[in-house]
Amino acid sequence: MKIEEINLKTNNNIVMTAYILDMEPGIKSNLTKRPAVLIFPGGSYHYTSNREAEPIAMSFLAEGFNAFILRYSVGKNAQFSEALQDAEEALQLIREKADDWYVDQNKITVAGFSAGGHLAAALGTMGAIRPNALLLGYPCILDKESLAFRVPNVDEHVDAMTPPTFLFSTFEDDVVPIEHSLRFLKALDDKNIPFESHIFQYGPYGFSLGKYHTSFGTENSIDSDFAQWLPMSLAWLHRTVNVFSKKPED
Repeated sequence: MKIEEINLKTNNNIVMTAYILDMEPGIKSNLTKRPAVLIFPGGSYHYTSNREAEPIAMSFLAEGFNAFILRYSVGKNAQFSEALQDAEEALQLIREKADDWYVDQNKITVAGFSAGGHLAAALGTMGAIRPNALLLGYPCILDKESLAFRVPNVDEHVDAMTPPTFLFSTFEDDVVPIEHSLRFLKALDDKNIPFESHIFQYGPYGFSLGKYHTSFGTENSIDSDFAQWLPMSLAWLHRTVNVFSKKPED
């Protein structure tokens, strides 16, 4: 595997980390290019959470995806427009370097969690460039006082270009109330955008993978039922985006 850290051009302080799995050129295979996932960790736009960064990337790498983590603009001195510009540039960069990174540029999923889910949803609804699918984990869809800066209510921007979406959250989440998810799902339905959603009953905010290594020592952040969002989302991606070819290429 090759790991690269790339500073964005428009904001040189912003870093995207690329995890590129090895390929075997010249060998007949059904895998000459890989699907990719671009990950936006959460953190209320105050910071970007490690719990929703590399552990998510490693999980998708294990499934044959190339993975990218964007540490987008955050903090009280930043603005939403800067974060969205970071997201647009990161996605554009992956598409521009698709050949070098063995990425199928038509099979790029953007995965975001909490505030990162807001940014992912914004990219999918407001971006000058759009991903091929959205994966939103307990996403913040509406403006909240706890965020570092004001943000748009992204449910109001869903349009015909919004990509298919997989969304998961929990009924017990008291930080990003279920209204956020329901508003976005309703907007998708109104525009006839395909989606799949799983609202788990149990679980506090910020479950990440719902596993021990992402719990940061908090026992109630481990839940085997919630952890099923990962295989569920992978099954959905296989059906919706056809992430891998079924026959070897000539």
